[in-house]
Amino acid sequence: MLALITGGSGSGKSAFAENRVLSLGENRRIYIATMFPFDEESHKRIERHRKMRFGKGFETMECYTGLKNMKLPKGCVVLLECMSNLTANEMFQENGAGEDTVDEILQGIRHLQEKARHVVIVTNEIFSEAVPYEGETGLYQKYLGELNQRIGDMAQEVVEVVYGIPIYHKKAEIRKGGDG
Repeated sequence: MLALITGGSGSGKSAFAENRVLSLGENRRIYIATMFPFDEESHKRIERHRKMRFGKGFETMECYTGLKNMKLPKGCVVLLECMSNLTANEMFQENGAGEDTVDEILQGIRHLQEKARHVVIVTNEIFSEAVPYEGETGLYQKYLGELNQRIGDMAQEVVEVVYGIPIYHKKAEIRKGGDG
């Protein structure tokens, strides 16, 4: 099963996604961290997320670019946090995909689906701004929007979290035993 969890900043989407992974059984839980630690604020955010996961049985693997090259244990449950950071990394890091960002990330998602029993992806809702952006910011929004749409189409479950409340746009039925 592929699930896409979206919401605005501070919406509760990360906590919801972690709980969704916990509900998918006792399989090995892999947290793919995509935030590149480049400043004090990012270090604080990373630490906050580590504390949120503490004691929940997640193994953390860092992946800033090249998702399709990740080595994962067969049958694991993956939480990818988050698409927004991965998109920026692929666009702007020296070893990133640049103009091939969308295709590169979609190849990575398919790779995760081949290896994992379930994949839960967190992304951000950044498209409510009234002001249109141009240049690199506009291109970032275009790529992230395309990725969110394509992953949403691929996903069996799409959930928007608003004020900690999940709104299901697609809902997967998972049978006992973890098959979906």
